Amino acid sequence: MRPRVPSKDVLAIILGGGQGARLFPLTAQRAKAAIPLAGKYRLIDIAVSNCINSRIEKIHVLTQFNTASLHRHITRTYRFSGFSGAFVNILPTEQTLEHRDWFQSTTDAVRRAWRHFDQRKEDTFLILPGDHLYRMDYNELIQQHWDTEADLTLAVTPVSEEKAGSSGVVLVDRQGRVLDYREQPRGAALSQMRLEAEALGLEWGTEGAGPYLASMDIYVFKKSILRQLLDQTPAAFDFGMELMPHAVRTGHGRAYRFDGYWEKLGTIGSFYHTSLELVGSEPPFSFYDPVAPIYTRPRSLPAAKIRECDIVECLLGEGVILSGAQLRQCIVGIRTRTEPGAYLERTIIMGYDRYQTLEEMDEDRRRGRPIMGVGAGAIIRNAILDKNVRIGAGTCITNEAAIQHFDSQHYYIRDGIVIVPRYGVIPAGTVI
Repeated sequence: MRPRVPSKDVLAIILGGGQGARLFPLTAQRAKAAIPLAGKYRLIDIAVSNCINSRIEKIHVLTQFNTASLHRHITRTYRFSGFSGAFVNILPTEQTLEHRDWFQSTTDAVRRAWRHFDQRKEDTFLILPGDHLYRMDYNELIQQHWDTEADLTLAVTPVSEEKAGSSGVVLVDRQGRVLDYREQPRGAALSQMRLEAEALGLEWGTEGAGPYLASMDIYVFKKSILRQLLDQTPAAFDFGMELMPHAVRTGHGRAYRFDGYWEKLGTIGSFYHTSLELVGSEPPFSFYDPVAPIYTRPRSLPAAKIRECDIVECLLGEGVILSGAQLRQCIVGIRTRTEPGAYLERTIIMGYDRYQTLEEMDEDRRRGRPIMGVGAGAIIRNAILDKNVRIGAGTCITNEAAIQHFDSQHYYIRDGIVIVPRYGVIPAGTVI
């Protein structure tokens, strides 16, 4: 019998995500998976790069909501040789004779896209989220799935009680068989999912481990089993809420324990704090791994230009132009420009799609309109500046009142973090 090879026998399906309401306003004009990350990447790059590094080269991405920028990024980034058979294929929601509405959920998206999968010869399906941050060699997960002859395998990781309450939680026996699955359990329901440390050879309280196993929303299915489950649960709305509990009750499920770094980026708070962890000298997740790099769209941009700046613990994207600025623990996206005297602390700037010409900047100044970038003397703390924003001179964005949630015409506050939305304009001298 020939050895099984992931690149030949596995089809990856990345769930591009729905509306992403908890990440609003970052998702007001883009899909969750298209949110910029770490100064130059997009969230979708994590899952796709893990696939490429694992030699899984046949990848479908299911999309629906605000998909234009996600489609543009994928088509410009992931191009393979026509002789390799590799692809990253976008499957948007589409009307058919049977369905004339949008995808209703992640499960519905897989069910309705099945006709595209059914023609494939791969017999193992790898289902992945498009908005998590982690680095995983899927070969180990898939090999365990094959060796145990499981119907489905769930990637799980040890977490604390606090994290368990916002995740799917898995109960396993000492052999790794899945006994129960509950989505976001609370109180007594959560306590019933608690594991003894000895069951997995762990010590709770070390390396962030805790007495619960959280589902990473990464699933490996036998193709025939996934088809069967979709047929048995025609009304299932969500993988975690409905499909997985049914699958665990009726199938031969196994858990694959992952002990590396993993974070869900499902809220403004989690996205902001996880992103800023990347600027440290030894971040929990590194984009500098020489063995398993994260890929993204190559750009023909000049080197960063830094003039008379004071910069501490920051990530700077290509082509930035920083002049006379002070930056503390910031992420500065591509093509960002700052004017003299700007002070930024624990701030994420998503970057810019283009440079302004000198004539355009002169015209903006004549009209009293801020140029694209951060104006002279602006003070910004604990904020996210989405793409292509204009921050006027002397602006002060610090949220001194510690407001947790607020909507206005020019900015939003979520989890105490001020967000200036895409193409937002903050007039000179504004205090937030």
